[in-house]
Amino acid sequence: MSSINYPKSIILIDDDESSNFLNKIFIKQVDSEINVHALANGKEGLDFILNRGVFQENEPFQAPALVMLDIRMPIMDGWQFLQAYEKEVPQTVKENLVIVLITISEDQDDIERANNEPNIVEYIRKPLSDIKFKKLIKKYFNKEFA
Repeated sequence: MSSINYPKSIILIDDDESSNFLNKIFIKQVDSEINVHALANGKEGLDFILNRGVFQENEPFQAPALVMLDIRMPIMDGWQFLQAYEKEVPQTVKENLVIVLITISEDQDDIERANNEPNIVEYIRKPLSDIKFKKLIKKYFNKEFA
């Protein structure tokens, strides 16, 4: 995958509120200008992407965006999200999204499934950190940090 412009938004799709809270702090340490949107499950994430974030109380998300997707969530898990994403999200939107799977799972089936999922660029184990976010942004968005 080639690098695209620096991300304007990061979308956290994870039911773990404490992880989302910490990840927002890490992201703001990387760049305070990035819009961060935290959603509790795949259904909320899909609706948010399809509606360009209009139901959020803050600004709509702007592309390009990094999507951090958890596997295990209620209502719609990460795998169900990816199935719906493939069918429902227009290609022009997909071209501006980079999806990274984040999880505590060490299940070999999850790793293999992630490696075979064309919409996932990387599989990362939690917990995340500002260093991990910097590496992701540098790798997929061609951004250097001082």
